[in-house]
Amino acid sequence: MATLPVFRWRLAPDGYATRRQLRAQGLRPGGQCVAAQLERPRRRRGPLVAYLYRVDLAKPVRPMTPGRWAALAKANAARRICPACRRDAGYVIPTSLGMCVPCAYPDPADSPRSA
Repeated sequence: MATLPVFRWRLAPDGYATRRQLRAQGLRPGGQCVAAQLERPRRRRGPLVAYLYRVDLAKPVRPMTPGRWAALAKANAARRICPACRRDAGYVIPTSLGMCVPCAYPDPADSPRSA
């Protein structure tokens, strides 16, 4: 099994890029294997590792089709609907709450008072 070349942080040669760098150039790895890795040393833990891909083997990003746009819009709309009151909250429901803010923190002034 061949080992990957390892480069120090910010010292990778030209022709290699991370996934984010490829995406910024309008490219994707396109099924190629990881070509190298970067390591950034840390004091008390293991090093941070970033995987590098060869830019010359990268493929262009596939364009969004109307079906993909529709599916993405539907998924984002589902993230905005409160499961408790079934209303569109107008924002993405926080996963930490699991419901819209008015349902998670009801206003005590709106509830009927007990005597």
